[in-house]
Amino acid sequence: MASSGSNELTGTNTLQSIRYNRGSLQLLDQRKLPLETIYLEIRDSTDGWNAIRDMVVRGAPAIAIAAALALAVEVSNLGDFSGSPSDAASFLQNKLEYLVSSRPTAVNLSDAATKLKEVISGAAATASEAKSVFQDYIEAAEIMLVDDVASNRAIGSYGATFIQHQVEKPKLSVLTHCNTGSLATAGYGTALGVIRALHSGGALERAYCTETRPFNQGSRLTAFELVHDKIPAALIADSAAAALMKSGRVDAVVVGADRVASNGDTANKIGTYSVALCAKFHNVPFYVAAPLTSIDLSLSSGEEIVIEERSPKELLNSRGGLGEQVAASGISVWNPAFDVTPANIISGIITEKGVITKSSAADAFDIKAFIQKTL
Repeated sequence: MASSGSNELTGTNTLQSIRYNRGSLQLLDQRKLPLETIYLEIRDSTDGWNAIRDMVVRGAPAIAIAAALALAVEVSNLGDFSGSPSDAASFLQNKLEYLVSSRPTAVNLSDAATKLKEVISGAAATASEAKSVFQDYIEAAEIMLVDDVASNRAIGSYGATFIQHQVEKPKLSVLTHCNTGSLATAGYGTALGVIRALHSGGALERAYCTETRPFNQGSRLTAFELVHDKIPAALIADSAAAALMKSGRVDAVVVGADRVASNGDTANKIGTYSVALCAKFHNVPFYVAAPLTSIDLSLSSGEEIVIEERSPKELLNSRGGLGEQVAASGISVWNPAFDVTPANIISGIITEKGVITKSSAADAFDIKAFIQKTL
């Protein structure tokens, strides 16, 4: 199994997808799990771009942190830089734009880049040498790593408390889709963080995780984390979710998000929309757990979210495209990485600042007002 050891900056003891010390970054190759534990050395932004695009690291929060730290490692080991502070700022900003292109649907990545660019611009305006700009960038990237873990724990706490209050049962069974745990974040997790918090509080009867085809993040990664943490759990086929809910064995569904539009429409791993429809039909509350950085107020609805399409090999071959061919030669493939769940079938959005609920009158989220209250 993957090591759980403590991260130097975060002090976390959960499974780590990211190992970072200043000047050194290793990413757990999640394509190899659960059978092999291999960490890949990330030396620069090109390595980071490839690791994100090739699904070595995945999960919107983890992608953002990995990208930021990949560039931090690159500039830590850059050696002499003959340019001015302005040149250093241009170098960093261009690298960040390049990294954002690796996974366009994950808004956390573009949000992190935007915030880091502000740090870079501020540093360049006052620095007397390029080295100071690089130093400020490195420190800002490291703060993002620490903050992500704190954010995840807050999401877990708010979500567990809220769901217990809504369902009103001493112990709950919760279904989740894809992987949203410590392997998808800097540590602890979002939706899986809620499940962890329920378990640690003695309020979890059982967690159910879908296999999450075609890349099998549920069977390979979520199941891996649940077993590691000794959380009572069961794996189901994606197509079994409706039958499980009909049997009455699911009290709530909690999933993550790659992007949330201002009206609450949510892009998440393909198959999430199907799970949400099943939950709606069976009167099971459906929650999205995500940090505020996953919310994109510039988008009025999910119709504006760019949906990435993945390689046909992920469907044509076993093991998410890495194994033998399993489909008929010559068949065409449609393989979107995400789908959009409309806000009208989402019960609440769990964030690190609390749970966003709908006003009873409008039956709609006012996410902008919630965010303004937290500022």
